[in-house]
Amino acid sequence: MNPILGVFLHAVGGFAAGSFYIPFRGVRKWAWESGWMVNGMFAWVIVPWVVAGLTVPHLLPVLKQSPASSVFWSYFFGVLWGVGSFTFGLTMRYLGMSLGYALALGNTAAFGTIIPPTYFGTFGGLLAKTSGLVTVGGVLICLLGISIVGLAGMAREKESSELEKRTAIREFNFKKGFWIAILCGVMSACFAFGIAAGKPIARQALLNGTPSIWQNGPVFIVILAGGLTTSLIWCVFLGIKNRSLGDYVNREAPLPANYFFSALAGITWYLQFMFYGMGTTRMGKYDFSSWSIHMAFIIVFSNLWGLYFREWKGASRRTYGLIVFAILVLVFSTAIIGMGNYLASLGR
Repeated sequence: MNPILGVFLHAVGGFAAGSFYIPFRGVRKWAWESGWMVNGMFAWVIVPWVVAGLTVPHLLPVLKQSPASSVFWSYFFGVLWGVGSFTFGLTMRYLGMSLGYALALGNTAAFGTIIPPTYFGTFGGLLAKTSGLVTVGGVLICLLGISIVGLAGMAREKESSELEKRTAIREFNFKKGFWIAILCGVMSACFAFGIAAGKPIARQALLNGTPSIWQNGPVFIVILAGGLTTSLIWCVFLGIKNRSLGDYVNREAPLPANYFFSALAGITWYLQFMFYGMGTTRMGKYDFSSWSIHMAFIIVFSNLWGLYFREWKGASRRTYGLIVFAILVLVFSTAIIGMGNYLASLGR
């Protein structure tokens, strides 16, 4: 148990998650679903199997020896998370990185943090100890910071002209993006449920000699297989509907660059959960708080990228001040959550 190291690992994962969509800016003359599917093959199949194969001894026996119920529920929640995954891509498409991340991940943080300990009946016990109170307080501060980001986004919506918004985000559509972001946030929280359901798989990995910091690798393989199922069905449907299935061999498109940037996005995306999985193993008794820390860091880095790419162009100084304040609140929340986990390690 090392909460400071855990928070650092979550920060690295948050940076990867907050940055993964940037390579898609280099994809040209492909429909959205074409780039998303190549991204998914690397993020949900190739990289997870390669990483787990290198870090988990006897990977296939671990998966075979794991309880069937745990495998099923991890896969099932992965299927539901898959809905959140492709709608997350649509959220970025219509709202951009700053506002899209904030709205989607606000719901994800709330549901993904609170429901697992509530489901397992451990939430009430948190309030009986100082460490639990500090940790829950940090989660509430995190949600406050996310709400401030949302307020800044709505203020920006009112202040910016349509031309300014579409200059930064080519397909900006607040109404469509808002409802997609709500659906995305709720369904994306299922990844946290999948990790909770996959704890027996992680224990089996430990029994087979896996270092504790890599124990979640097999769990991710199962969850992401579920996510791939949903996204594959959706992308094939869109490919047929939009007649874009031929994109992968369309010589009018810069194919090498498109494959490279889509793959780079997928590799970067998986790094978020690789470091997230490592971080949770170091957070100790209150590892459920990892989800809030992860979401907070993602929103921090995605908004910094949003500022860099001038997605807030046309916003007032007050709105800029709101987004900067929100970022500071989110950073502060991660420190509070980390302190709560540290106090837990001391038995307080």
